[in-house]
Amino acid sequence: MDSSPLDAASTSVAVRAAKDIAFGSIAGMTSKVFEHPFDLTKVRLQSQVLDAQARFSGPLDCLAQTFKKEGVRGLYRGLPAPIVGAMAENASLFLSYNELQNAVRWSTGAAPQQELPLSQLAIAAAGAGAITSFFLTPIELVKCKMQEAVARLLRGGDARRELAPWESAVAGACAGVAYNFALFPADSVKSAVQTEAELRPRAPGEPYPSFVATARAMYRAQGVRGLYAGCGITVARAVPSSAMIFMIYDWLNSRFA
Repeated sequence: MDSSPLDAASTSVAVRAAKDIAFGSIAGMTSKVFEHPFDLTKVRLQSQVLDAQARFSGPLDCLAQTFKKEGVRGLYRGLPAPIVGAMAENASLFLSYNELQNAVRWSTGAAPQQELPLSQLAIAAAGAGAITSFFLTPIELVKCKMQEAVARLLRGGDARRELAPWESAVAGACAGVAYNFALFPADSVKSAVQTEAELRPRAPGEPYPSFVATARAMYRAQGVRGLYAGCGITVARAVPSSAMIFMIYDWLNSRFA
């Protein structure tokens, strides 16, 4: 019995979704293995802003001390959870973002491969953010939006041209650096809040400071510099890490499309 067009369409959607999940998971897992020691360094530098005496003089000192005292195992402490998170994050991100773009094309009568204007990309990104937020932070969508913008510049106006691997890497790297730098103060405050109980324990019954109170305390302690503690190494690792994610995803997508 011949399959109906509806069955063929359903199979096509399922295959496309499976590829987005698989490719996003592989890209996320690979980049997380590379960047984990740098993330560990970033969090340790951020969490010492409110300490009376800093434990590390900078990112290289933090890496050196961690390796000296804890070895390679220490640099990758807690890696399994971030790997699972990165796989889920990138899989849900690429899947929801791509499928919502297809839904926008269908609703507007656009061709399946037609490039959407930024206003419609924003609609797809907003919807994907709502979906992804049930699993992880939707802030990665900012990076995807930036990557789209850089990709358009590299195409030189030719929406049909496939990006070369190095172009995909450049687009991802630029997006990663921009979004990391812009949102770093909020990430610094988050790290300080999350490590408050461990590093600066309070007396029983004494409440811990809120997000806003922690931000104010960090600014009073070290000013803008305190809010950007560990930013240098984060931006430096964002270049290869973000490039890796988009290059791997695009290569897999083109290789197994």
